[in-house]
Amino acid sequence: MRFTINIDCTPQEARAFFGMPDVQPLNDMVVAEMTRRAKDQMDTLADPERMVAQWMEMGGKGMDALQGMFGAAMSNANPAAPKKK
Repeated sequence: MRFTINIDCTPQEARAFFGMPDVQPLNDMVVAEMTRRAKDQMDTLADPERMVAQWMEMGGKGMDALQGMFGAAMSNANPAAPKKK
């Protein structure tokens, strides 16, 4: 026997029912901080030379991030390319 129960409630009501915490204030804080950082770095992102110079200052981790970004962009550009697992 199979039956379905549909419950009409908001995500906040569902979290409260199951005793999960309200993470909305934390989410708002994270989004606000990410927005502030993105606005602060907007001029750097628009200038590739400054962006690469900033990554070079970070050392090996910056270069690894740059290589990973380029690798991901190239693998997504060619849908026939084999995917790494």
